[in-house]
Amino acid sequence: MALTDITRREVERAIEECDRLGRDAFLKHHGFRPARRYLLSHKGKQYDSKAIVGVAHGFLSGQQPLAASDFSGGAAHAAGLLKSLGFNIEAEHSVTGLTLDDLVHRVTHLKVNRSSGHPALYQPIALLWAMGRALRGEPRLLPWPETEEALKTLLERHGVRGERPRPDYPIASLYRVGVWALHDYAELVPTAHGDAKVRRWFDVNQPLGGLAEPLYELFRESQVTRLAVIDELVDTFFDGLDCTPLLADVGLGDIEAADLSESTERAPEPWLITAAEYERGCRLVEQREAKSQRERVSRTTQSPRRSRAVRRLVLGRSNGLCENPQCKGQPADVTDRRHPILEVDHVVDLANGGRDHPSQMVALCPNCHAVKTRGRTREALCKTLLRVAAERHNAMPGTV
Repeated sequence: MALTDITRREVERAIEECDRLGRDAFLKHHGFRPARRYLLSHKGKQYDSKAIVGVAHGFLSGQQPLAASDFSGGAAHAAGLLKSLGFNIEAEHSVTGLTLDDLVHRVTHLKVNRSSGHPALYQPIALLWAMGRALRGEPRLLPWPETEEALKTLLERHGVRGERPRPDYPIASLYRVGVWALHDYAELVPTAHGDAKVRRWFDVNQPLGGLAEPLYELFRESQVTRLAVIDELVDTFFDGLDCTPLLADVGLGDIEAADLSESTERAPEPWLITAAEYERGCRLVEQREAKSQRERVSRTTQSPRRSRAVRRLVLGRSNGLCENPQCKGQPADVTDRRHPILEVDHVVDLANGGRDHPSQMVALCPNCHAVKTRGRTREALCKTLLRVAAERHNAMPGTV
């Protein structure tokens, strides 16, 4: 029998078997690998389209399941069959199996149109909007009309490089690189090229969409990652622009204040971070450091770029205590945000060649900070603090 003899009944039986065995056991039992591109979306779950079709063939009268080598899983074969039977097929574009760090890398290395001589702001604006929603704990997925309305407004206000109010462009692009999820559509998602075709696809299919779930959860939970990604997006795409109004519009204007209402309810010490956060944050900071090569920001004066994520990493590493080993005591009180009263400082000032990196920064109580800044023993103290900063950084799991 041919693939075309398979009906919805056989496909649904294959789906039931996958649900019963679990995805990994199902694939192993029938000799299939995870789908590299096409996934079957059914009742809120995703399935490997080629494996489902191969197993469905075995439910035909007198037939056996097909092996992976017996047929193609492409758009004209297994995926096309499922689509013709009314199932929803999602093209994953080889993102299956990506790690969380891979996804973050894709966010911080966006490929955007630069034909005007400057990077287009479509994708960065869409990502910052979605990050603000994640921070506030708003639903990850939204119907297309709501996404379209919100992004149209932002593009009209902040698209200062000629961006049109066309949310379909950035969403299609972000989907193609795997950092945006789309659900509940009938036709395969087009590339973000052309004009009428992309607009028509969104108008006709009206997908449900939002950040890929792992990214949403990461941006929701990890302040360090949010800060590092915001720093990277702002530096890369908004150089020479004042993005303060945009960050305010998407709810990322004062990220510490925004975190206050959430973190103080969820954790008694919201400034603490995990070893995994510290490791990931350092990688992002070092990526930014290598890229900028101590680039200066043009404002009223030339000043080094400072990373908010680095300050958060050092505070989290401190365990709430002054990192000066000679400290004679610090305030027992905490700030309104329930952070310890500590000041994060560069041991070697950036203007003198210091790094904006946890290995050269310390958390100090106000008294030790004053001694380090203007005390008679400051030179000796700085030598001690530089050693301590390196030791504490190297002692964190995952660092070398």
